[in-house]
Amino acid sequence: MDCNCTEYNCPVGATLGLIGGKYKSLILWHLIDTTLRFGELRKLVPQATPKMLTQQLRELEDADLVIRTVYPVVPPKVEYQVSDLGKSIKPILEAMYIWGADYLKAGGKEISCSMTIHT
Repeated sequence: MDCNCTEYNCPVGATLGLIGGKYKSLILWHLIDTTLRFGELRKLVPQATPKMLTQQLRELEDADLVIRTVYPVVPPKVEYQVSDLGKSIKPILEAMYIWGADYLKAGGKEISCSMTIHT
């Protein structure tokens, strides 16, 4: 695991160090139950530039939360899926969604996000 987690002695700080990137939680959410290619992730996270999406995926891969599989075909085929460690973060992402949804609703704001859960 290479996330600079050694800087943190706090479990919350370590967690945020792993998933605190601008799009990391959203990427993990979309990969939680499926395998996707880069182009599919781009459609699900359109606000991320290709460069930013690539950077966030690499950081998640370095942290052992995402598995990147490259197939030796032409044109190249690359797929991303969540590792077992990454899957263990699902309850945290759900709790963050619920808390954030309540916060937005209390402020009179409408939820507009490609991450959804059924509560």
